[in-house]
Amino acid sequence: MATGVGTDWQAWQESWDKQQEWYMPDREDRFRIMLDMVEASVGPEPRILDLACGTGSITARLLARFPNATSTGVDLDPALLAIARGTFEGDERVSFVTADLKDPQWTTSLPHDSYDAVLTATALHWLRVDPLAALYGKLAELVRYGGVFMNADHMIDDTTPRINAIERTQRHAHMDQAMRNGALDWADWWQLAAQDPVLAEPTARRYEIYGDHADGEMPSQAWHARVLREKGFEEARAVWCSPSDTLLLALK
Repeated sequence: MATGVGTDWQAWQESWDKQQEWYMPDREDRFRIMLDMVEASVGPEPRILDLACGTGSITARLLARFPNATSTGVDLDPALLAIARGTFEGDERVSFVTADLKDPQWTTSLPHDSYDAVLTATALHWLRVDPLAALYGKLAELVRYGGVFMNADHMIDDTTPRINAIERTQRHAHMDQAMRNGALDWADWWQLAAQDPVLAEPTARRYEIYGDHADGEMPSQAWHARVLREKGFEEARAVWCSPSDTLLLALK
C-alpha cells in the first residue's frame, strides 16, 4: 500500500475546494460566518469537533484564523480521511477518528468527552431523518454548556415549491457555466482520485461503503431547529442562508 510520501496533499485540498465550489460558489461565506459565530460564542481558542470532516476543510480554516484552537475530525470516508491526515500530519492541534455516525457507539472513539463547538458542512444530508435525529441527540451530549453546534447544509422548504424551482434554475445555470470553464463535478473528481497511486485503494473502499449515491434527506431548517431543541439544545435558528443552503446554529 502506498504511504503517501511525496503526495501533494495541498493540491488535493485545492482540487476538492474547487469541486465543492462548483456546487456552492458561496462556500467560503458560510465558513467565514461559521467561524465568526464560533469566536463570538466560545472564544478564539476553542476545542472543535469537525463532524463528517472530509478533507478537513473546516479544520484548515479554523486553524488559519485561530492558531490556538484544536480540532478532532471524524469521518468514515477512507479517501477523504487520507487527504485530511496527509494534510495535517505532524500538527499536534489536530487528530482524526474513523467512525460511522450511524453507529450508536461512535462517540466512544473520540479523544474528548466534550467540545466547545461541533461544526459540519455539506455532509449531514447524507443521512435520513431518523439517524440524523439520533445523531443530534449524541451531539447535545458532546457540546458543553454554552457551546454550539453548527450545520451548514442543504435544507429544503417544501412549502415554497415555486421559489425552490427558481433557485434550482439559477444554481444550475451557474453550474453549467462553470463546467464550460473547466470545473470538475463530483464524479469527475472521484475518477481522478481513483487513478491516483495513493488514493486509488482508499477510493475503492469508500465506494464499497457508500456506493455511487447517498440515501439521505434534506429536511427544512425548521425541522432541524425543532429536532435540535427536542434533543437538548436550548436555542436553534439560522444565522446565515443562501438561496439553497442554510447555516443553522444550536446553543447548548
